[in-house]
Amino acid sequence: MDNLIAAGKAKPFIIVVANGGGPRFTPGGPATGAPNRAPDPGAAPTAPPAAPGPGSIVGPGGRIFNFSAFEHLLIDDLIPFIDANFRTLADPPHRAMAGLSMGGMQTRGITTANLDKSSHIGIFSGGSIAPTDIKDMDAFKKKVKLVFVSYGSRESGATGKANVELLKQAGINSFWYESPQTAHEWQSWRRSLYQFAPLLFQK
Repeated sequence: MDNLIAAGKAKPFIIVVANGGGPRFTPGGPATGAPNRAPDPGAAPTAPPAAPGPGSIVGPGGRIFNFSAFEHLLIDDLIPFIDANFRTLADPPHRAMAGLSMGGMQTRGITTANLDKSSHIGIFSGGSIAPTDIKDMDAFKKKVKLVFVSYGSRESGATGKANVELLKQAGINSFWYESPQTAHEWQSWRRSLYQFAPLLFQK
């Protein structure tokens, strides 16, 4: 960010890094634990996983992620705290959300469900947004200023690239970036941030 700002390529802005890796369960419901955890070999067979419920996202390998707890923390606690304690422009046109890997999945789910909270969306190696994911296209086009999707060239990013093209055809300001010769790794995401940041909060 310092280099981008010094070169005049990006506007200065506040970056808040939240821990979205906590429990993945619906508030008020049972804690199901992290879906990435391998089952205990000595445990009794369990019932098949339930179908995705409200707020759930189907991730790699068909695993079901529910980020309702993190969504609640972000919307009800974190954003109000930042606006109350830092010199922010506290409105959606001046707020963005981005994430890498699982954070990209969280970004996709939370931003599409809360169009009144942020206007710039960055998804780094964490899925993408298809037109069919958008419930109200008119509202999305009115409120979302940018959709940015990126992957490393050694990842499976073809669907993401295709979805960006579909969003462009629908009239949504969308960008695709592919990090050369990288996989699901930090270098992909560093480069993604470097490409994403200059696009934020521009007229």
